[in-house]
Amino acid sequence: MAAEIVNPPSDTDAAQDEFFDPAFALHRGGKMAVQSTVPVRDADDLSLAYTPGVAKVCSAIAEQPELVHDYTWKSQVVAVVTDGSAVLGLGDIGPEASLPVMEGKAILFKQFGGVDAVPIALDCREVDEIVETVVRLAPSFGGVNLEDISAPRCFEIERKLQERLDMPVFHDDQHGTAVVTLAALRNAAKLTGRGLSELRAVISGAGAAGAAIAKILLSAGIGDVALSDRKGIVSADREDLNPAKRELAGLTNKAGLTGSLESAMAGADVFIGVSGGTVPEQAVASMAPGAFVFAMANPTPEIHPDVAHRYAAVVATGRSDYPNQINNVLAFPGIFAGALQVRASRITEGMKLAAATALADVVADELAADKVIPSPFDERVAPAVTAAVAAAARAEGVARR
Repeated sequence: MAAEIVNPPSDTDAAQDEFFDPAFALHRGGKMAVQSTVPVRDADDLSLAYTPGVAKVCSAIAEQPELVHDYTWKSQVVAVVTDGSAVLGLGDIGPEASLPVMEGKAILFKQFGGVDAVPIALDCREVDEIVETVVRLAPSFGGVNLEDISAPRCFEIERKLQERLDMPVFHDDQHGTAVVTLAALRNAAKLTGRGLSELRAVISGAGAAGAAIAKILLSAGIGDVALSDRKGIVSADREDLNPAKRELAGLTNKAGLTGSLESAMAGADVFIGVSGGTVPEQAVASMAPGAFVFAMANPTPEIHPDVAHRYAAVVATGRSDYPNQINNVLAFPGIFAGALQVRASRITEGMKLAAATALADVVADELAADKVIPSPFDERVAPAVTAAVAAAARAEGVARR
């Protein structure tokens, strides 16, 4: 969700600005705080919560390190890590400016998944610096959620961290978006009597989200998918591709499409937008009958819903004021809750596919063109995703309880 950049209130006019702008009023002082789960009412409570009682627990953990999961919050807390290089629709605004978003992410973890989370904004940009910093912080956490880190560095950071850490590492901008997109697409196909294998998709955007969506759609069995970046379709004959896009070129685009996004949309069954910009109406009109348009850029979708509805059977956006919102909050709280519940060592492709299926199934009996995905406030979502992810972790042998 992109935010409008406005001038912050100064010390002298803060009260007046807050009166007119509720965003500043809500954020003043931050959006979260630490709260004790045990009473500290008297000397006896203090002696148990801190010294000398705490020494017994520390000694036990020193002798049996696995006890840290039972006697601290480690197994239920996630580090939300960013460098502020790709924040929402704001881009590279730096670590301090990213903190309101990271706080917001943390409260969504708690509100929608019952998972505690701590915002960590890092003042470094080199891949290895970020990796080493997170590795050193890892003993305090049960998982790592990477957030708003620019591509292609985000791919390497996630890979290197998962190689080093025996805990879930999840870049939500990639995988959360991909899980929710797949869930909505499953239901759109079901609603129109088709299978994923019958569909050809075109993705506008070959960054973190686009790459992850393409990969999960391929894992789920889509017929074909092609990605487009600023220079056109990502294809094997292009010589300007970085290693991440070169890998994508080898995995996608079975049809061998080249040229522009608009040309690839001709006859396509699915458009997925994760890049911004504007797609001409004639390109939408050239899609196959009964097409699906998931235009997810915020605040302005690549294709306005009113235009998309002229040609598409199902329309989704990233906005909360239209039906079928593709919102990551439908995925990441339950995914982490399930992974932490069984102390999973990682989040596998199978766990992500299970999350997408569970999410789609929440509204399987209520399908309509304006309801192929649940509302973020549907209380069935988090329990369903949590249970599915935990079961998948056990089935894939990455669970430790």
